[in-house]
Amino acid sequence: MQRRTKIVATIGPATEDPKVMDKLIETGVDVVRLNFSHDKHEVHIKRAETARERAQAHGRTIGVLVDLQGPKIRVGKFKQGKIHLNEGDKFIIDADHPLDQGTQERVGTTYKTLPQDVSRGATLLLDDGRIALWVEQVEGTEVIGRVVVGGELSDNKGINRQGGGLSAAALTDKDRADIKVAAAIKADYLAISFPRSAADVNEARELFRAAGGLGGIVAKIERAEAVENIEEIIRASDVVMIARGDLAVEIGDAAVPPIQKRIIRLARAMNKIAITATQMLESMIENSVPTRAEVSDVANAVLDGTDAVMLSAETAKGKHPVAAVAAMDRVCRVAEQEYEATHSRHREDQTFRRVDEAIAMATMYTANHLPVRAIAALTESGATALWMSRISSSVPIYALTSHVETRRKVTLYRGVYPVAFEITSSDHAEINRSAIDELRRLGTVRDGDMVIITKGDLTGVLGGTNAMKVAMVGNLPEFPESAK
Repeated sequence: MQRRTKIVATIGPATEDPKVMDKLIETGVDVVRLNFSHDKHEVHIKRAETARERAQAHGRTIGVLVDLQGPKIRVGKFKQGKIHLNEGDKFIIDADHPLDQGTQERVGTTYKTLPQDVSRGATLLLDDGRIALWVEQVEGTEVIGRVVVGGELSDNKGINRQGGGLSAAALTDKDRADIKVAAAIKADYLAISFPRSAADVNEARELFRAAGGLGGIVAKIERAEAVENIEEIIRASDVVMIARGDLAVEIGDAAVPPIQKRIIRLARAMNKIAITATQMLESMIENSVPTRAEVSDVANAVLDGTDAVMLSAETAKGKHPVAAVAAMDRVCRVAEQEYEATHSRHREDQTFRRVDEAIAMATMYTANHLPVRAIAALTESGATALWMSRISSSVPIYALTSHVETRRKVTLYRGVYPVAFEITSSDHAEINRSAIDELRRLGTVRDGDMVIITKGDLTGVLGGTNAMKVAMVGNLPEFPESAK
């Protein structure tokens, strides 16, 4: 049984060896993530080239996701490398303090407008919430705080405001330069960090398109403001990523699980893609097997309906990158066998605005009520396959297209598999036979199997899908008894 949930793996120092990349692809990575918070442009360009070359060598198509750094809201460096703060200590974050001269009493920050964003009574969370600082007052460039949760604080740790409210723009000058590199790489997806509204998503899309980028836009949900504006952000984006690290710091860790479920539910209802990310198999950075809690986390994301699950440091710099992908693959496959992962009432009570969307919905209803082995969706843009993928099902959807960009795009769609397919005839019967022959070549179907084919009367036309055909492999004269 093919895995339907897609795996996104961050590549980095641990995957530089092409042999490791080969194993990741063999184990089932669908999309590779390039984290532009680290490394130089030329390193990322090389990694993207290597990933695509090795995937092609294995006869597979993978997507490339470029993840922008976003605003860098961090403390500076300490003279001694780190300090220890105790509850009750006075501690100052000074926007004018030299970035490399931190002491036990004060430290600089990369975020120079911090004093304008906070006032007495605010709580600043440092190092992913490990340290909490209650703001007593703001004087000029100084944010004067009192430690309420102490601990060790080292160089360049992040700063969040509990409940949100930092005004830093989602796109920095670095991001704008990085967008041009993402376009040159021909990234299939561009992820923007810390968007607060649809306007941030739209700005990123405009810059990406102006640079020649054709990929989809991923909105990373990691600010409290993003949760408040979640519906408009989902509508404006192609994909939402539930980035649970910073999000948990801003809204509280206990609030994240129900928010995760809500975001996935909204994304599917709006025909958008959802990625669940951050610390999914965190222990595997060091260990060769996941914890039971991590296994449950991945499985529950699958049961929630997420399109993809993501690995970050586990594959970028961890000791067991291949084992981490294998573990995620194993957990997804088992979770997908549960009833809620294969049955859906998605949009049964709604009307459709487009013919191709109606065909997609009818196809999935039919597939889930007949013994259909596979769906062959002849597609230009991948839209029909996307709509189909919103319906929970155990029937694989093959996106047959001649466009490499579309094949890479669908690598993130749950239950959809890209297939290179050239239409060389205008005869519909011949096209149907060719599509079935391609599925047969892939080993997906054999004589006697039932398949569904979707296509348009006019090939090569975007949004032109207007037909669904139920066919039998091998042209058997009638349906088998079990299908009657």
